[in-house]
Amino acid sequence: MKNISIVLKHEFITFVSRRSFLLTLFLLPLISFIILLVVSGLRNAPEDNLARELLAPPTKPAVEGFVDHSAIIKDMPAGMQVKLLPFSTEEQASSALESGEIDGYYVIPADYLESGQVDYVRSDFNPITGLEDSGVIEQALNFNLLGADQVLADRYQQPFVLETSYLSPQPQRDPENMLTFFLPYGVTLLFYIVIFGSASLMLNSITSEKQNRVIEILMTSITPIEMLTGKIVALGIIGLLQTIVWSGTGFLLLRLSGRSFSIPIAFQLNPTILAWGVVFFILGYAVYASLMAGVGALVPNMREATQATIVLLIPMIIPLMLISALSSKPNGALAVFLGLFPLTSPVTMMARLAATQVPVWQLLVAVVLLGLTAYLVLRSVSSMFRAQNLLSGQPFKLKVYLSALLGRG
Repeated sequence: MKNISIVLKHEFITFVSRRSFLLTLFLLPLISFIILLVVSGLRNAPEDNLARELLAPPTKPAVEGFVDHSAIIKDMPAGMQVKLLPFSTEEQASSALESGEIDGYYVIPADYLESGQVDYVRSDFNPITGLEDSGVIEQALNFNLLGADQVLADRYQQPFVLETSYLSPQPQRDPENMLTFFLPYGVTLLFYIVIFGSASLMLNSITSEKQNRVIEILMTSITPIEMLTGKIVALGIIGLLQTIVWSGTGFLLLRLSGRSFSIPIAFQLNPTILAWGVVFFILGYAVYASLMAGVGALVPNMREATQATIVLLIPMIIPLMLISALSSKPNGALAVFLGLFPLTSPVTMMARLAATQVPVWQLLVAVVLLGLTAYLVLRSVSSMFRAQNLLSGQPFKLKVYLSALLGRG
């Protein structure tokens, strides 16, 4: 225990005293604060008329025309955003278009009921606007085909209003709300960055000490498990420190800007998610920090180590790639499997907790499996810190890494 505390203190002081770490820890919040001041100053400065006109040029109401050879359109529905002007002939409509009286015109042929064809003419090529405006003539045609009955036309435009009821007493989330997807995605991305970013510190530490031969000296006085445990705890504290400083800075900037997020009650996260988040961060970080340490023990330099991390990155990316399925079916078979599988459970469980209520037994099973995996991986990786591995200059090979991890190397 004494050796672990010595490694912990040394690792923490060494990392915290680095200029690069201090710049990363404080420079990013400082830049964000400066940007906030600049944006606030520009927002409070008197607006320039020319700049306002360039940024938000005045727009005239859209006006369209139509030539109805089928004699279907006799009345116009209420509430049309684009004004439709009738013309007797295409020549009249064309003249109005050239003079700028209208933005375009539709031609409804006499056999419209049989063919369903409508032609659209405008002066410039703008397919986006043309597609948006095509709904106007459709609205007018539907209104008249339904006998100019406004109630019937409105019901045709919106056949029903879906109201979903759930047996669960939890507040109901609107499936069409963007937060239904982005809330689990944001939580998943946050845990991915925090866990993998903190675990990467271990790779950097082991690789650096291996190159300058410090690790060989350490191995003469302490065991690999003691060294790894001390480093994992120290670097985990540093990762949490970074997260707290950056999160606190973001909250402070939000308060200083005078803005706040108004989140519907159905999307407000349960406070227990914070407790589970700490548990899954600690265990998930322990697993990936140990795996990173194993990579650092085998690779000859930092460049090889960076390339090797791609292999470890894959399980963490899987929940991000499948976030749509996890958000729509957080208690489905795929979500349950990824939530229990140790290499994906830290990120997946947080995504599920942000999306819905997760059965307590699944959370407990995931914690037990993750804790057991962290212990076994730490024991396996400690066996890699041997002279033949530390002194070899062989490039990283996945087969060698997996064999060493399983105790066959």
